[in-house]
Amino acid sequence: MATPNSTSTSDDGNHRNTTASSQSALIFMGTGCSSTVPRLKCLLRPSDPPCSVCVQSLSIPPDRNPNYRCNTSLLIDYCESSGNHNYTMIDVGKSFREAVLRWFVPNQIPRIDSIILTHEHADAVLGLDDVRGVQPFSPTNDIDPTPIYLSQHSMNSMKEKFPYLVEKKRKEGQEIRWVAQMAWNIIADDFNQPFFASGLKFTPLPVMHGEDYICLGFLFGEKSRVAYISDVSRIPASTEYVISKSGAGQLDLLILDSLNRTGSHNVHLCFPQSLETVKRLCPKRTLLIGMTHEFDHHRDNEFLTEWSRREGISVQLAHDGLRVPINL
Repeated sequence: MATPNSTSTSDDGNHRNTTASSQSALIFMGTGCSSTVPRLKCLLRPSDPPCSVCVQSLSIPPDRNPNYRCNTSLLIDYCESSGNHNYTMIDVGKSFREAVLRWFVPNQIPRIDSIILTHEHADAVLGLDDVRGVQPFSPTNDIDPTPIYLSQHSMNSMKEKFPYLVEKKRKEGQEIRWVAQMAWNIIADDFNQPFFASGLKFTPLPVMHGEDYICLGFLFGEKSRVAYISDVSRIPASTEYVISKSGAGQLDLLILDSLNRTGSHNVHLCFPQSLETVKRLCPKRTLLIGMTHEFDHHRDNEFLTEWSRREGISVQLAHDGLRVPINL
């Protein structure tokens, strides 16, 4: 929980004082694409004129630059009725450590109680090794493991990417090495099979991340219905029904993938398709994530303010460090 002297960022990207709260909150640890923003190419081999979004990183500190975007990830600060706070991370990608340094400290986040993975791509899992940094230290790894929830497909990939995080038994003569301790839990890619993580109920939302790949989004919250869909090119009709106003019920908040400012993409929604999806689902509020350097936070949020007024649906770009208080 935040102390009276800590800070977080608001929707306009400015710092605000935060105080200890008995309310749940969503903290956007990252809102960028796999390659993050700024794009390295734009700084190493700048165009003429230079990329206006990426060049900002040379003069504006990351914590004051809403166009500085780490890999997409969400921290759920869930406050139970007892006042106890539980902390669940959705995805721990390549920029996980940087995001923890930037946002755990000002928000006074002391630990991670559970992890949920949307899929097994690099921008969702390559920070798993660094989870040891937020776990209690033990030279013999004798600590309670962090529960991690993932599909069977992702689990198969973890065995190949991180065998030392999965294997529990040491071979004869093998030295003990300090590594993150995980308790692996397989979840179904089926919205009829919800699961609980750190006291909060999650419903898997299978979506297409390219026509050859199923990724998971998640629906959570009893008092406020929140859907998190970070990597998607198409939402199947059965999944769409679960999260649409004309189906199982209107969402209070939709957090949705939007890769490029224009055009289309084979494995992600881009801005035009994201806005069409919002119109179909009709949530009360939408925050877009997963953006490349094609998006300028201030310019495009001005456009979205007018779009929202015209369509009657609130849509804005999220930014790294954004904290959204919410009743879950």
